Amino acid sequence: MVQRVRAPRPTRRRRVAAVAAVLGTFALAGCGSGGANVVETSQADVAASKSAVPTPVLPATWPLTGMPADGGAAARPALAVKIENSAPARPQTGLEQTDMVWEEVVEGGITRFVAVFHSQVPEEVGPIRSVRPMDPKIVGPLKGLIAFSGGQPDYVDMLPAAGLQIFSQDKGADGFYRKKGVAAAPHNVYGTPATWWAAADSTHQASPPQQFAHARTAAQATAAVAGTAAANLALTLSGPSHPAWAWDAASSTWLRSEGTTASVARSGARLAATNVVVLRVTVQNTDGVDPAGNPVPETLLAGSGEALVASGGKTVKATWTKGAELDPVTLTAADGATIALAPGNTWVELVPTDGGAVAIS
Repeated sequence: MVQRVRAPRPTRRRRVAAVAAVLGTFALAGCGSGGANVVETSQADVAASKSAVPTPVLPATWPLTGMPADGGAAARPALAVKIENSAPARPQTGLEQTDMVWEEVVEGGITRFVAVFHSQVPEEVGPIRSVRPMDPKIVGPLKGLIAFSGGQPDYVDMLPAAGLQIFSQDKGADGFYRKKGVAAAPHNVYGTPATWWAAADSTHQASPPQQFAHARTAAQATAAVAGTAAANLALTLSGPSHPAWAWDAASSTWLRSEGTTASVARSGARLAATNVVVLRVTVQNTDGVDPAGNPVPETLLAGSGEALVASGGKTVKATWTKGAELDPVTLTAADGATIALAPGNTWVELVPTDGGAVAIS
């Protein structure tokens, strides 16, 4: 015979505790008619809710201008082209479509441009001339392509050593031609940028790294926020070279002149810059000479020096710094903060500390 054992009945105290536990559960769940819900939130819940907040996505911009890149910046390398700036070379073709232009002193006191293209693809550029010893320091940080007519062997060899892919007319590269009806040789070498971009090798496909910092808007640029109003910049790079920049509020750009003559492209467009960056630099003669016997000068673009940044009709003093050859030039304000340019194209003027001058009015 099986004997049944009955479980002990809970005491009154245990029954009250059980009921209280059930009621407490409903209270935490926020159950009630017409009353406010009460929700107990743990620290883990708070952390999870914070992590669920989406991070703002900033719009894509072109790395060399800071301008919006609708659909994203094209995956192509920066293309630098050596453009002549002697009187027979003007007006030049393609300069109105540059992201950056560097103006450097060459032999005889004339200047030459390193024109950098990325966000725009001009159909034609020119006249194209030869390279100089400072070009690797200017173009190397872009990690892209450079097209030129030729140059002394030592100067040409510096370019691939700086990680650049070269296109030289003297070496038979495609994309160069003599343009009729513009000027006599050697001022008539022109080229097609699309040809050089199409020939970029597998190690030169990426977009360039940012060079100068850019603000999100023109009003947030360092010069616009902390600068002094200016209408004109008058520069002396050498005896025969006197570029000038005048602020044009209607276009929100600085308009370029060669002395008192307005600078225009062959298309008729006025040459203009959103930002003008002036770097005071040391220029010294090398052992090389040009065909006329003039010594070839070199801009020593290393270390640091005084700078002036013009954006939005204002200028601000700065310090430029460049470390290794392949490091970009950085611009800092008096308090050490990074200078931010306005979104748009930039012209960099390499003004010698000895014999050069900068006048602001």
